[in-house]
Amino acid sequence: MESHNSSNLDMEMNQEKAFDYSKRAQWLRAAVLGANDGLVSTASLMMGVGAVKQDVKVMILSGFAGLVAGACSMAIGEFVSVYSQYDIEVAQMKRENGGQVEKEKLPSPMQAAAASALAFSLGAIVPLMAAAFVKDYHVRIGAIVAAVTLALVMFGWLGAVLGKAPVFKSSARVLIGGWLAMAVTFGLTKLIGTHSL
Repeated sequence: MESHNSSNLDMEMNQEKAFDYSKRAQWLRAAVLGANDGLVSTASLMMGVGAVKQDVKVMILSGFAGLVAGACSMAIGEFVSVYSQYDIEVAQMKRENGGQVEKEKLPSPMQAAAASALAFSLGAIVPLMAAAFVKDYHVRIGAIVAAVTLALVMFGWLGAVLGKAPVFKSSARVLIGGWLAMAVTFGLTKLIGTHSL
């Protein structure tokens, strides 16, 4: 009887560890995706502005505005999403536990919002730092593309490792997607900027 209880306890502990790992992996993947989003959207915005305005100050200001707007948007979206999940889980706990709520098992909307904003900001800082100290326009564009390329490969690799996916395919997909976003933004803005404005 004692060995049966001990094996049940071991099984529960193993399930708890697996659950904790799964939760941690989900948070890490969300952080990588948030950072990738900040990286690509801010770099694309800077490239688009750079297509029509070669001034370093204008590119940096547009990138900074993109960082702030994106981080706020991500935080608000995450807060609303996780708060909805929180409400659903509270209602379910009340039904299952006779009105009792186990607060330690509930998601934190504030924590999720802060993590999302931070992840986006960390990604967005890469193109800003790459462009910040480069006066020459062509070198600045090259520096942004090089820094973003390196970060995209790193985020693709990290996402693949966390998701247990093929590393090369995942990195290539993230890299090509990022390049495509920057190229399309640069090209369309240049087209509209030179012909319409």
